[in-house]
Amino acid sequence: MKIVIVGAGIGGLATALSLGAAGFDDVTVVERATELRPLGVGINLLPHAVRELTELGLADRVGSIGVAPSRLSYFNRFGQPVWSEPRGLEAGYHWPQLSVHRGEFQLLLADEVRRRFGAEAIRTGWRATGVEHGVPGADGGVCERVRFTDAAGSELVLDADVVVGADGIHSALRAQEHPGEGAPPWNRLVLWRGTALAPTYLDGRTMIMAGDAEQKFVAYPLVAPGAEGGMTRVNFIAERRAPEGVDETADWNHAVDPAPIVELFADWAFDWLDVPAVIAAADEILEYPMVDRNPLERWTVGRTTLIGDAAHALYPNGSNGASQAILDARSLAFHLATAADTGIDGIEAALAAYEADRRPITTRLSAMTRELGPERVMQLAYERAPQGFADVHDVIPEAELRQIADSYKVAAGFHPDVLNERSSLTAAVRR
Repeated sequence: MKIVIVGAGIGGLATALSLGAAGFDDVTVVERATELRPLGVGINLLPHAVRELTELGLADRVGSIGVAPSRLSYFNRFGQPVWSEPRGLEAGYHWPQLSVHRGEFQLLLADEVRRRFGAEAIRTGWRATGVEHGVPGADGGVCERVRFTDAAGSELVLDADVVVGADGIHSALRAQEHPGEGAPPWNRLVLWRGTALAPTYLDGRTMIMAGDAEQKFVAYPLVAPGAEGGMTRVNFIAERRAPEGVDETADWNHAVDPAPIVELFADWAFDWLDVPAVIAAADEILEYPMVDRNPLERWTVGRTTLIGDAAHALYPNGSNGASQAILDARSLAFHLATAADTGIDGIEAALAAYEADRRPITTRLSAMTRELGPERVMQLAYERAPQGFADVHDVIPEAELRQIADSYKVAAGFHPDVLNERSSLTAAVRR
């Protein structure tokens, strides 16, 4: 079976590795960028994703480039604690949660793809322009035909039994089937992302979120405690709703001056973390709009399907985007490997099973992240006690806080009672 994956991001590379582990040897990844570079900032890999990476044999390598958070703690904009819970192994999972640099993780996956399939398995510098479904192939059968162009206007045509669209939130393959969809909708929140060397806070391994739906600050360590002699390299996200007059077509995804952002958070100097000082210490700050995509009624057309952000771009509330892409990859490989046959009917049935497995989950997650997901606990604290509180349980019962946290874990597939017991997505190797 020949499989072409469009996009060499985390989802596309994880798909290639999952397919290889299931015994598929003819896999090609085609990437628009001319070179894979360690771009981006930090991401979190939740225990359900780390389980899949473990079953792919990557746990030690991924663990070596990240740090396992011990806790996730929520605060209001005065730095008062709202909710805190253990994470990863400390929470009873069989697998840790890992905070890693996105670019380093992507390059690790790319190295593994090349090791598994060969140096030419990832082809860079080719932009997908479309796919034709069910066209006559060279072997007399029918295939999916993907067309690409490079910067010089040259064309590349690849035929495949299965095409996987892993080409992100601006997916060309998604746009082909949904030409009227337009740009990803913006919710008027602006994100500023960066990394900084900051004094170690709390236990040195806690992921923190502070604020509410109008303004928020997130930070988590990217190195183990003590690695920097009393300082910690942290990833941070500062967030605020844009004032009227800011155009959603503004020039996004570019470096910005930290000074205005520091001023926005000037009053957020908590006794356990000096937020404006962290922002001011950033190596670089990149500005992004918070956008997602509306859920689709189907991901698959012919024998072409979507995964990751191309299928279900989510708001970052819940830190779940990369993890869901990895779960997509593993589910897709599992269903292709366990299909009754490798003919057209078998492939189409496998793609339908993959979509039935993953699309309802991610559709539900889309709705939950638009309602703030587990971060709703901070918004409730703001709504019920905008000037702060002596004890959060005076305004939000502990049972209500726990229900919000647990309901998101269940919906996302990483409640420890469910994850630790569910069956593996590792399929018997297809020969």
